[in-house]
Amino acid sequence: MKKKIITGAVVVVVLCAVLIPRLLGNKQFAQAVSPPVMEAEQPVMGDIRLTTSLIGKIEPSDVVYIYPKASGDVTAVNVKAGDIVAQGQVICTIDTKQVETAKSSMDSAGLSLKQAREELARQQILYSSGGISDQEYEQYRDNVTSAEISYNQAKYSYETQMEYSQITAPIDGLVEICDMEPYDTVSQSNLICVISGRGSRVVSFSATERIRGYLQEGDTIQVEKDGGSYQGTIYEISTMADETTGLYKVKASMDEDTFLSTGSEVKLYVTSEETTNAMTIPVDAVYYEDGEPYVYVYTDGKVHKRDIESGIYDSNTMEVRSGLTLDDQVVTTWSSELYEGAEVILKNQEEDGQ
Repeated sequence: MKKKIITGAVVVVVLCAVLIPRLLGNKQFAQAVSPPVMEAEQPVMGDIRLTTSLIGKIEPSDVVYIYPKASGDVTAVNVKAGDIVAQGQVICTIDTKQVETAKSSMDSAGLSLKQAREELARQQILYSSGGISDQEYEQYRDNVTSAEISYNQAKYSYETQMEYSQITAPIDGLVEICDMEPYDTVSQSNLICVISGRGSRVVSFSATERIRGYLQEGDTIQVEKDGGSYQGTIYEISTMADETTGLYKVKASMDEDTFLSTGSEVKLYVTSEETTNAMTIPVDAVYYEDGEPYVYVYTDGKVHKRDIESGIYDSNTMEVRSGLTLDDQVVTTWSSELYEGAEVILKNQEEDGQ
């Protein structure tokens, strides 16, 4: 019996020798958990500009679309696409069936005028000698005046028909399109030629009413084509929407040394939204709850949740319309230990403490 008691006592002593140091050791070396280290910064005033991509078309700064002024058959074509033409150069000739008729009328009127003048000259002699009365002499003068009017009208008609039959280039430039061949029959509704001026190129594009509101004459846009990047300057913004598309036409001039093919499509970037002199914070500092934005603000060693009204934002910065002041310290570091009332240490304070 005594032997059992002694054995039990030994076991108790051994257990105590093992467990008591462990328990005491945990108490001795346990340390309090330090608050997380956070970074924070104050809101700053700045600008945010958002861009959107659109498709534009390259056009010449000056372009002329040529239509016949009278129907007829094409008898000669003197240019082709790619040719350089000078102002006044004959592009093609059209038989309008009216030139010969107008020429005959002009010749006839010219003959009548000649005869009227000759008759007046003969009557002048008789009038000077008293052979005819004043009234008769005035009648011969009126005949000459009437013949002159008829001739001038016939001459104008002939010149007009000649102009209609000989289509000339209205400007110096490049023939972009020449859509006619000899013996073709054309009318006033047929586009037969397009000539572009030899000046700079422009890019034309359409914008929604919202985007148009952010565009101003003089704004710079970025244009991209086949890996190349170019700049343009907006010089024309339509004030009336297209009846078919509901969009507004905008034009931007390209630099003089920019060569892009007429009619080619390009990708361009314009301002879609913009805010200036606005309060801004890093976009990574903003959290959402039920779709509403909020931030954490550092005050006296703790962070507090603050609801904000946000505006536009890009990949780095967000506009804050209300909810913050420029003196607030907005936490910009994410942590799983970030919650309302959590104790934190600012990074710069930690560095100062060290």
